[in-house]
Formats: sequence, C-alpha cells, structure tokens
Amino acid sequence: MLSNKQITSTIASHEDLVNDNALRPKSFDGYIGQTKVKENMKIYIEAAKNRGDALDHVLLYGPPGLGKTTLAGIVAGEMGSNIKVTSGPAITIPGEIVAVLMTLKDGDILFIDEIHRLSKPVEETLYSAMEDFAVDIVMGKDTTARSIHTKLPRFTLIGATTRPGLLSAPLRDRFGIIGHMDYYTPEELSTIVTASATKLNAPIDYEGAYQIALRSRGTPRLANRYLKRVRDYAEVRYDGEITKEVASATLDSLEVDTLGLDNNDRNILLAIIERFNGGPVGLDNLAATVGEDSGTIEDVYEPYLLQHGLIIRTPKGRVATKVAYEHFNLPIPENM
Repeated sequence: MLSNKQITSTIASHEDLVNDNALRPKSFDGYIGQTKVKENMKIYIEAAKNRGDALDHVLLYGPPGLGKTTLAGIVAGEMGSNIKVTSGPAITIPGEIVAVLMTLKDGDILFIDEIHRLSKPVEETLYSAMEDFAVDIVMGKDTTARSIHTKLPRFTLIGATTRPGLLSAPLRDRFGIIGHMDYYTPEELSTIVTASATKLNAPIDYEGAYQIALRSRGTPRLANRYLKRVRDYAEVRYDGEITKEVASATLDSLEVDTLGLDNNDRNILLAIIERFNGGPVGLDNLAATVGEDSGTIEDVYEPYLLQHGLIIRTPKGRVATKVAYEHFNLPIPENM
C-alpha cells in the first residue's frame, strides 16, 4: 500500500506501472483531453501511413502524470507498430542503446521516458540512429579495434520528458514532432474518472467524479489513484457508491485540500510565506528548508503552483502571491 506522500505524488509509483494498464485508453477515441496534441498526431499518423513510411520522431513534454506514456502506446497502436519501452536512467552506456536499436524492425516505435536523463555518450549514439538510421559499432579493443557502420530499420523514437530545457539542442532538433502536454480541466478529469470507475466496477455519480477531479491537480494519474482510494472508502465505510460526500471524506483523510494541494505543496508555500516573508527565495534554499530535492520541487510541485497563481518566479527567486495568502487565510502584506 502506498503512503500518503506517495498517493499524492504525481510521480509514477510501482503500483501505477503494474495496475494501471487496464485503465489506460487503447485508442484516440478513448483518450480524453490534450486535444491539440491528439488532433495533430492523428494527421501525422495518417500522412505517414498513406506514404507507407515511419512516423517522424516525437518529443512529448510536460509535467508528470499527464499521459505521455499512454499516448505513445496509442500512437503505436494506430500505426500498427510494435513498441519497446525504456527510460533514460536505465540506459547507461552506448552499447545498451545499440543493443535495443538492433532489435527494432521497420516501423517499430522506441519509447524513452525521462529522455533528458540520458548520458552524453548515449545521446550522441542516438544522433546518427535518429537522423541516418545507422550506428557505428566498435569491434575489438585497442589496436585491433575497428568500427562497423550498421544500418538500422526506419523506426520512430518517442521521447518523453518533464524537463525539455535539459535536452541538448542537437537531440531536440532531431525530433520532427513536438507536443506539449498540459494540465487537464476538471471536466476532462471527471470524464476520465467516470470511465475508470466503470472499468473498476465502482458505482459513481457525477458529483463524486467531479469532486475527485477538482482535487487531482489536473493530472489523470492522480485522479485514477484517488479513485481507487475513494472506492475503498465507499466499500468499507459507506454503501459502495462514490458520491461527493464519500470523495470529500476520503480526500480530506488523505490531506488533499479543495485546491488539490497536499502537505508537500502546503509546506512549500508556507515556507515561502513564513520562513522567507513571502519571498523571494532561491530554489536551493527553499528545497533545503522543506527537505525536498530541488529538481522534484521544480518538476513536480512548481508547475501546478505557478499555473494556479500561488507563486511566481522572479530573477531573485520564488515569491508567494496574494492567492496563496488567501488560501491559508493569512493577512496579506501591505507591500503586495
């Protein structure tokens, strides 16, 4: 069972990876939200199929939990292609990525999650693979070493990242299709929650689904995770149906407030307000104060806080806004 902190995190857990395949849509028809990216991908896929060619390489970027992996699977299905899945941290040396590339066939899709975490040597190996569909394999050692130029099938690389700014320009420029994944609206998430509840055989009404959606930080991964916990409460403490009352009681117990903020969000905001007089405060100082990794704050927590106007970034650091003070019912400083 996940801890409260894990439940409210948008980072994928082992439980998500193991159990959520049944909830993932398998086609564009069942994929809710991300309308612009979805409609563009439909056109690119149809054009590639009409030409009998592989799809251009695709880069998907945005906060965690928004469906990048799901979209990659749908693209593979629509193209009628096999998909191989790996991640940046899992590939440590060029030989490992070459071994993966050598298993691909024409039209196959290679999905690399957290592609920004590839090492420089591995990334450089991908340059020729993506552009020329070829790699140079070094055979032998020292004076007997020789390089063999090996052709690859025409494959499609789909890269996913939460930090596009960390991608080098040479790698980024080799992607012909770039899609920005944005947070979902409560209405879109409510539709996702209702569909997932049906798959889980969990009775749910509109207000119950909407309450879960409102507190899910615009993130399908969280919405589905919360749905499972609300279902548990509904079965054990109520009559089995997920209503607004049941959803609210469950999420209150998980310390997820009406804005979808969890303890980590509140700790970040209150640190800025109380420890740094509203800011500005640098990212490293903020991370040290709340006991969280600076990269996690920047990738996982900040995007949502920024989107909802709870903090702003300035050249001198992070600053809490009037909205943040109002959310905590704190007096607003006169200089704001």
